[in-house]
Amino acid sequence: MKRLLQAPNIALATLWADMLSAAGIAATVQRLYASGIAGEIPPDQALPEVWVLDEAEHGRAELLMRELRHPPHVHWLCRECGEAIDGPFEQCWRCGALRPAP
Repeated sequence: MKRLLQAPNIALATLWADMLSAAGIAATVQRLYASGIAGEIPPDQALPEVWVLDEAEHGRAELLMRELRHPPHVHWLCRECGEAIDGPFEQCWRCGALRPAP
């Protein structure tokens, strides 16, 4: 088992562990309830952590987490009205046309 990253809260830690599991990388969340003793221990020691169960998968897990946390910039032009669309939108906000297939 190898530590992958700290999360700012339990919800994100659980979401990231679930996303890794969906990608075939067994992951677990540690320190789920350590926030209850924050102040008794240093704050950075009370944050939840995501751990990868198979150390051989750690590199692949790091790449996947980087993609999940920092998605690539998406930019496309609507073929119907010419509007420039930024972000992960699948539909033009000006005319409603669907994003062309890559």
